[in-house]
This record gives sequence, structure tokens and C-alpha cells, in this order.
Amino acid sequence: MNKTQDYELTIIIPVYNEVDNLDRVEKALTDYIPTATVKTCALFVNDGSTDGSLDKIRQICGRNAHCFFISSNENHGLSTAMKAGIDSTRSRLVGYIDSDLQTNPEDFNLLLQYTDDHQLVSGIRAHRKDTAFKRWQSRIANSFRRHMTGDTATDTGCPLKIMWTDYAQRLPFFDGMHRFLAALMTLENGRYKEVPVRHYPRTAGVSKYHLWNRLKGPFMDCFAFRWMKARYIRYTIANSNLSDNPQTQS
Repeated sequence: MNKTQDYELTIIIPVYNEVDNLDRVEKALTDYIPTATVKTCALFVNDGSTDGSLDKIRQICGRNAHCFFISSNENHGLSTAMKAGIDSTRSRLVGYIDSDLQTNPEDFNLLLQYTDDHQLVSGIRAHRKDTAFKRWQSRIANSFRRHMTGDTATDTGCPLKIMWTDYAQRLPFFDGMHRFLAALMTLENGRYKEVPVRHYPRTAGVSKYHLWNRLKGPFMDCFAFRWMKARYIRYTIANSNLSDNPQTQS
């Protein structure tokens, strides 16, 4: 039995070489879970860490009944780690937070207020604590993405999100998908909303992003999204006799 089915919300935490942050992550999550407005668990996704993160994750899950993990032997990147976590989730809602803790799990309660009517609720980093150069990179990337995709999301890079699990599992998978969740959700006729959340500077570990993968990757992915959007398959089954229930036959 997949233990996440006993919860309303599963928070995915992708981890790649974040051993120095994991004690803080454990405290933040175990402080938040008892105060969550819905029954909540945490799912660590170890993405091929080589720094002892997996051992630390095992220890965290061993002493916290609401914490679980899956692990890959190789590093595949953030989008793949998120997709693996989403596909492993059986709760109605699936959330996401980065293991660098530049956002606060407590702010999931702000997002949960809107999950009845929106298939994606995403944070907007208020008063960002990144460097001016990093903020400039994000502005350029977000502006170009909005122009190419037609969505109106203002901060797709915010690492605090909640989605309906059944919608999230239908989203088409490709490397870089974490930057296009709002646009992808509209392909499934889903609604999204952005909510201001707190943001903090990184205090441990090393960022996995730099100028090259912060700008080049999103620019190339926008063209891939445009290609996919034009060929995206949508269909609705109006009638069927697959069910044994006569009321559904025609």
C-alpha cells in the first residue's frame, strides 16, 4: 500500500547534495505538519546525491512517521525528481518545496486556501532575497517565457506550489517542465493562482543554477513548449459501453 494515500497533501522535496540543509528541512517540516490545515506528509526524492544526503534522509524518515522517501542512483535533474515524486503520490494534493528552504513550509497554508477552485496554486516570492543579478536573470527568463507561452504567471521559479495530483500526473513530461507548470496546466484546462509567500536567502549548500542554465535552458524550452502546444492531444469520451453499469451504456 502506498502510504501517501492516507493523506490529503504530500509535499515533495527534491534533494541533490543538500546534506548540510537537511537538519533544517526536517525541523521546518516537522514543525509545520502538525499545524497544516489538511492531513500532510513529506516525500523526499533523492536525485542521485553523492554527499550522504540519502543516509540523512533515511534517518529523518526513520524517526518521523509522516516522512517518506524514494531514491534514484543517478542524478537526473529537478524536473525528473519532481515527476518521480508526483507519480509516486496518491494523496489528492501534491505540493513542492526546495530543500534549500528559501521558502517556508508554513506558507503552504496560504496556498491551501485556494486549492478547492484551482488545480495549481503557486507562490510568488515577495521581497526576494536573491542577488540583484539573479533577480535580473529571472525577470528576463520570465518575460520571454510569458511571451512564448501566453500564460500570465509572474514567478514560475518560486519553489512553493500545490497541485491536484490527478492533474499533475497528466502533465506532459520533459526536462525543464518545472518552469512551465502554469502553462502546462492550462493545456489540461486547469486553473492556476499565484499567492505572495515569504522568501529567504540560502544559508547552506550550493545553488545548482548559474547564468548558463538559468537563461539558456528556459529559452530553448520555450520553443519546445510551443512545438508541443501546437500538437497537444485533447479528447473527451462522450459515450462508452465498457462499464457493467447499464446507465453508462449507449
